[in-house]
Amino acid sequence: NPYKNIMTNIDTMNLKTDWTTVREIYAEGLSTGLAAFMSKPPSRADWDAAHLTFGRLVARQNEAVLGWAALSPVAEREGPPESLRLAQGKGIGAGLLEGLIAASEAEAYWTLQAQIMAENHTSRALHSKCGLREIGIRDRLGHLGGVWHDVVLLERRSERTGGPGLPTHSCD
Repeated sequence: NPYKNIMTNIDTMNLKTDWTTVREIYAEGLSTGLAAFMSKPPSRADWDAAHLTFGRLVARQNEAVLGWAALSPVAEREGPPESLRLAQGKGIGAGLLEGLIAASEAEAYWTLQAQIMAENHTSRALHSKCGLREIGIRDRLGHLGGVWHDVVLLERRSERTGGPGLPTHSCD
């Protein structure tokens, strides 16, 4: 396995140069049927319009993009941080999610939300590990492949930007 002892850097996404690989990783995630309620990735322009200008991250090994994550202004139906299947389980998703948390706090956001298909236990566990807590289930929210899916709503409140007493957690 070439990703066994993976050393990655979390970096700001350059949409112009990284989009081809980001789109491929996006498509791979969509092929699982657990990432989002769509069958193909959006165009670069549509993706760009749907995401904030900060908090667009990639995980790199040297120059190769192994995963990505991005913030959108509201809890979209987009899935969790995506990484190449061969690289999964190597801390890339946690690194990307920690990067999103840091980026949101740098911009004074105090609440992060995620919506994840109930069947996506791996993503739910990752988000929980990084301090997002499950706050509810939205029944039959999305339809994909002839099947209705429940979506779990997760939330993280920043103690740094939201004040004392709010829950905070690292991915350790």
